[in-house]
Amino acid sequence: MSNVLTLVLGGGRGTRLYPLTKFRSKPAVPLAGKYRLIDIPLSNCINSGLNQIHVLTQFLSVSLHRHISRTYKFDAFDGGYVEILAAQQTYDPGSNWYEGTADAVRKNIRYVHESTHDYVLILSGDQLYRMDYRQMIATHEANNADVTIAGLPVDRSQVHALGIMRSDDTGRVTGFLEKPQTKAEADLVRTDPEWINSRGIESRGRDCIANMGIYLFNRKTLVDVLDKTNYQDFGKEVFPAAIRSRRVQMHLFDGYWEDIGTIKSFYEANLALAGSNPPFHLAEAESPIYTRARFLPPSRLDGVTVKNSLISDGCVIEPDVMIENSVIGVRCRIGRGAQIRNSVVCGADFYESGDGHSADRPPIGIGKGTLVEGAIVDKNCRIGASCRVANDLKAIETPDSNEAMVVDGIVCVPKDAVLSDGWRFEGARG
Repeated sequence: MSNVLTLVLGGGRGTRLYPLTKFRSKPAVPLAGKYRLIDIPLSNCINSGLNQIHVLTQFLSVSLHRHISRTYKFDAFDGGYVEILAAQQTYDPGSNWYEGTADAVRKNIRYVHESTHDYVLILSGDQLYRMDYRQMIATHEANNADVTIAGLPVDRSQVHALGIMRSDDTGRVTGFLEKPQTKAEADLVRTDPEWINSRGIESRGRDCIANMGIYLFNRKTLVDVLDKTNYQDFGKEVFPAAIRSRRVQMHLFDGYWEDIGTIKSFYEANLALAGSNPPFHLAEAESPIYTRARFLPPSRLDGVTVKNSLISDGCVIEPDVMIENSVIGVRCRIGRGAQIRNSVVCGADFYESGDGHSADRPPIGIGKGTLVEGAIVDKNCRIGASCRVANDLKAIETPDSNEAMVVDGIVCVPKDAVLSDGWRFEGARG
């Protein structure tokens, strides 16, 4: 796999994931208590034998840079690296902020020019899935393709939010439509379910193939496309044009895949991971998910009731606490009698000395007797005793707040928020 250069796109402003992206980029958003989203594509690369990786970053990238530098260190003799390519001003004309996926790669094209790799693999930094990229490379080589796109069979109900591809009998892509909104548009890029079945994947009524945002280019093809055009986005511009003049191949994939692009998708994906039969298994001997080694102590639980939940390292959970259908992040402190249901609690970046308590500033963690339900609690939050963090008003959206807000019907407590003893959510009804 030494002939493959990997580029991981760090994403833009991540407005649909706000307030999780208030202080960090999308790939740096916590996942499943102890990971970050960037750990997924980087782990897939390592498990596929790919270890020459650039991560293209731009927006609020300090925590992402810190995480990568502390986590991904390779043996000095194997040539592996994960290197940050931050947006920067240069003497080149038009150097500025990235204006799309293709534009981000173009502004770093010198690193592709200088490489001796045959292929360039382009990945997103904010998706949850497990893939062996060696299989995609095999598809690419077997079909003598210029570009190969990973495709996921999907139901008609999902196509309005995805780029949909149509192919011929050999799997060569012949049509591409970004986010079809009507039945007539979806019909234009429909795939016969029997063709999907013939490729060894059960169609189960699915008759559309979605672009997963995973692209494998011949290096010379990528350089040529970006040098000769000013296209800014791969999905919207590069591929609709490329299918007319290049051999664009489809690589079918049928595992779990989720684009963590909204608060709702983040919330639902995390709770699914905590379930008794998760669609994505974090523990697989052949393909582990890597993250920063923190050297934390085991979590201590004393008289706690836990159902369908993930408890991360370094937590202290006091007696009579109820945790149900939830994710508890690293270094989380939960006071006696608290209840946490259907929630994602991201934990803390550090331990406090002493008890950290004052009259108007509770210690980091969740105080005694507090209820957290249907919520996302970001890192380093101070939630006092006898608080009620729940959407009792059944609001859909409420204004931005340093304490808590509702997004997609989910209560979100921003990073570093302080909720004093007895706090109640009083957001306007949506």
